Amino acid sequence: MTVITRIVAGTRTFPGKCGSCARKYVTFPGKWLARTGAWVRDGGDLECVPVVRKDGRTDEQLREVKITRGFQRWPAGSVLIEFGDTRVLCAASVTEGVPRWRAGSGLGWVTAEYAMLPSATNTRSSRESVKGKIGGRTHEISRLIGRSLRACIDLAALGENTIVIDCDVIQADGGTRTAAITGGYVALADAITWLGAAGRLADPQPLSAAVSAISVGVVDGRVRLDLPFEEDSRAEVDTNVVATDVGTLIEVQGTGEGATFTRSTLDKMLDMALAGCAELSRKQAEALALPYPGELPEPQSGKKSKGGK
Repeated sequence: MTVITRIVAGTRTFPGKCGSCARKYVTFPGKWLARTGAWVRDGGDLECVPVVRKDGRTDEQLREVKITRGFQRWPAGSVLIEFGDTRVLCAASVTEGVPRWRAGSGLGWVTAEYAMLPSATNTRSSRESVKGKIGGRTHEISRLIGRSLRACIDLAALGENTIVIDCDVIQADGGTRTAAITGGYVALADAITWLGAAGRLADPQPLSAAVSAISVGVVDGRVRLDLPFEEDSRAEVDTNVVATDVGTLIEVQGTGEGATFTRSTLDKMLDMALAGCAELSRKQAEALALPYPGELPEPQSGKKSKGGK
C-alpha cells in the first residue's frame, strides 16, 4: 500500500520513476482502502504525469513571453519585454563618438545601465539616484547586460559610435536581468538598423548572433526553468544562463543557495536553459522579422563612420 501524494484528473499519483523520461511521479489506477486511508494499485500501465507548478507550468516551460518593439518614440531601439508578470523596458540610444579611452581606435562601444522603478516590487524601494549611491546589485546587473550584448557585436564594424542600452524594470516577478538581456538584444538590433540607414556603420552586418538569457534552478528538489519570484526566493540552486541562437554559451552564473548540487544537476540545468534560450531566440527572430517600428533617418551624404575604410 502507498499513501496518496496528490490527485490528478481522477487518478492517483504516487512516488515512482517513469522509465521513458525519469520523472519523479507516475500515476496508475487503483482503489481506495478506507480502513487504512491508502490507495492500492489495481492493474494498468504506469502513466507519466508532468508535475505542475503553482502557475500551471511544467518544469521545462517558459512563462508567456511578449516582445513589443517601438515602445518609445525617441530611442533608435525600444522594446518592452514581458516574462510573465516581469516587465522590462529596454531602450537603445545612439551617440556619435566613443568614450575618451577608446577614441581614435576605430572601435565602437556598447554598454548598459539597469535600474528598477520604486514601485516595481510589492514594497516601494527608494530611487538610487536620490540615495546618491548605486547599489552593488545594480552595478553587477548593468555589467552583465553590457558584456552579454558586446559578445554578439563586431565593435570594429560599429565604427566609432556608442550604443547605450537602458533597462528599466517596470514590474518585477523574478528574472529581471534575463529579461533585460533578451529584450536588450532586440533593442540593440533595431539600433543597428537605424545606424545602417543613417550610413554610420563601418560594416553593414556588425551583429554575429542573437543573444538571450534565462534563469534555471532547483526548487523543491526539481530542476525548473524561468523562475518567478515565488520560486526564486526559495530555490536551493539559482542559475542564470546567457547564450546565443547557435547554442554557444556567453555566461553561466550558478549558486547553491541552500544546498550543494551535483555535476549531473548542473548538466540538466544547462540543457534546460539552452532549450529555453533557443525558444527565446525564435521569439526574438519573429519580433525582428516585422518592419522597423519607427522612422529611419536619411543617409548622411559623403560621411562615413570613423574607423570605416
